[in-house]
Amino acid sequence: MNILLNISFDFDYLPLFLVVAAAWAIPTLMSIMRLEKIPTVIVEIIVGFIIGKIFFHSFSVESLQIMDFLALTGFLFLMFLGGLEIDVDQIVASFPSRKINLKKFLNNPFLVGLIYFILTLILSYSGAFFLSVFFEIQNIWYFSLIMVTTSLGIIIPVLKNRGDINTNFGQMLVLAAAIADIVSIILFSFTAFIIKNGSNPKQLLILLLFVLFYLFYYLGNKYIKLSIFQRLSFNLSHAASQISIRGSIFLILIFVVLAQYIGEEIMILGAFLSGLLLSIFLHKGRSLLLIKLEGMGYGFFIPIFFIMVGAHFDTTSLFEFDNTFSIFLTFLLILLFAVKLIPSFLWFNLFGYKKAISGGFLMASRLSLIIAASQIGLDLGVISPGVNSCFIIMAVVTCFTSPIIYNNLNPKNIFSSQKTIIVGGSSTAVLLARRMKIHGKTAIIIENNIMRFNEIKSKGINVLFGDGKEKEIFDYLKLLKTNYVVVLTNSDEENISICKMLRNEFQHEKIISKTLSLTIEQQLIQLDVEALDVTRIIATTIENLIIRPTIYHTLVETFENFNIEEIQITKHEINGKYLKEIHFHQNISVILIKRNNEMKIPHGDSILKIGDILFVIGTTTALEETTKTFS
Repeated sequence: MNILLNISFDFDYLPLFLVVAAAWAIPTLMSIMRLEKIPTVIVEIIVGFIIGKIFFHSFSVESLQIMDFLALTGFLFLMFLGGLEIDVDQIVASFPSRKINLKKFLNNPFLVGLIYFILTLILSYSGAFFLSVFFEIQNIWYFSLIMVTTSLGIIIPVLKNRGDINTNFGQMLVLAAAIADIVSIILFSFTAFIIKNGSNPKQLLILLLFVLFYLFYYLGNKYIKLSIFQRLSFNLSHAASQISIRGSIFLILIFVVLAQYIGEEIMILGAFLSGLLLSIFLHKGRSLLLIKLEGMGYGFFIPIFFIMVGAHFDTTSLFEFDNTFSIFLTFLLILLFAVKLIPSFLWFNLFGYKKAISGGFLMASRLSLIIAASQIGLDLGVISPGVNSCFIIMAVVTCFTSPIIYNNLNPKNIFSSQKTIIVGGSSTAVLLARRMKIHGKTAIIIENNIMRFNEIKSKGINVLFGDGKEKEIFDYLKLLKTNYVVVLTNSDEENISICKMLRNEFQHEKIISKTLSLTIEQQLIQLDVEALDVTRIIATTIENLIIRPTIYHTLVETFENFNIEEIQITKHEINGKYLKEIHFHQNISVILIKRNNEMKIPHGDSILKIGDILFVIGTTTALEETTKTFS
């Protein structure tokens, strides 16, 4: 009780209550109103502005200082998660290892991304210099650095939602955005430090962060696999200890505190490097730790940052432009898009003009980094309050318009070769389509009920209005031999009719359907259709949950950051090799080998053959790499 008596209860929680209430209400209301395509942060900044104008003038200075501290923590967490989003393995894998010619150069995501950034920087500086002829810009170089920023946090979700993330085009965009994030943050840190402290040997202290980064990387690689650390991590991962979360926060603060002692403007680099370091050891698998860290960040700290950005937005600062505000804003908007669009010609030969330009528009989306860089510039006195407000407006405009323009210029191709066609828009079909989307696969539902069609379409799922019994609809969808067709109408007779048409008209073999009747099941089997007896499946599932629950959940669901997949060997260079001769990703394991109808337990001397199916468990990155090795 004495301890409690020493705690002051004088802090005002009302500002925090208002901000947290807004952070909870915004995504909830946006989901109810079906506005999920609008980035939540835009609404958070707008709502923050309203809250600030109505309520914040009545709060004490101490309360607002606490809110500013939480906002700063949210921003540092955002930079940390930004570093965590970058797949270092992917960047390293893109390093050129052989003699480079023009064709290899244009196909290398790392080299193209690097040249893309250099061109963006040149154009940005030229644009800032041009703008300085008409408007007062105190530091052209710093202004140009603000314009080269991009938002990996916008680009990755857009590519994931469309299923473009694993395509060559998607990887080009991700690598270009990652390089822009890394290099621009480094340039910002050095530039801000020099502006504040001048050119002196003290700026070499920034290199201590990179020394610390390498030291942790070296020690991590050396000691993280030791059994004692793995045992401690497992034993202390329960709810009370959460040692991984505590270790991650500790890691962030090590870099942030060191950066703060070097210079406050370097904190952004410290937070980013801590996320980049953790990304190396997580290998970008969908781990439980990553889910928890994102929950802490996006669930609490980061919304506070964006709401407080809105709360501190000063509309009176825009009066410094007099009558030139709209002209400056128009020029700035054109420049922000131009510096990203013009370098997109690097992708013209690979993907065509329209797709390359759409990628340029998506790269023009900006969010947290442009706001942070502008605010740091304001604190350093090289950005005026009005220009800072304009950059905040531009962050809102670009992160809203860029994804929309990208989707319109580059409409999703539902006729892609790797697609699953689902006949019938039942709840099972919708769930299947969503689960296929999680795996990055395209699924298209055919539905002939207009009300059900509109309902499915409103959920953002690919759906085509038509009758699955008609041959023309499969011609329209460009049905290929490799496409699975899943027949899930509510009528057994209709399922039989559709399966017969697919077998007779298209000689299609990859057909799956369901039934509750043994008679219908026999008819489907006679058609060489994979028939699923729903009653038997439910009984088997319950049996597995009773007899072998752990194995069932491991195989059917996701086990922490691991997934299980089947990979068929199609590469001739693999044929006849021993399993031990294959270099596997460190986060992959072969469980079984299927040859014809025979299952084999794998070992080092197992000989691999064309057509073999490997059952493998591993992280998402490891599975993608292994698939490329064998298929």
